[in-house]
Amino acid sequence: MSSQSNLVRKQYLVSEENIEKVEKIASSQGTSAANIVRQAIDAYDPHGAGEMDAPDLMELVSEKLKEAVTATKKANRKVAKALKSLDTVKT
Repeated sequence: MSSQSNLVRKQYLVSEENIEKVEKIASSQGTSAANIVRQAIDAYDPHGAGEMDAPDLMELVSEKLKEAVTATKKANRKVAKALKSLDTVKT
């Protein structure tokens, strides 16, 4: 994150809703609204995975696909169990 000693004062126009949201987040995290804004700026990456090279991107896709398959199998098992439970109630 940005070094506290290199801070520069700037003014930006934001909506009332943005102010309320930042202040609510800051309050819940026990920090200042200014710190939340700095964290949001540091976290912002408009290109996301667009700057990843092909092997890294493929590794990320593979990892996320494996997670999705695992989650789907788990959900399917739960649905099957629930359907079986409903069948036993009917008979």
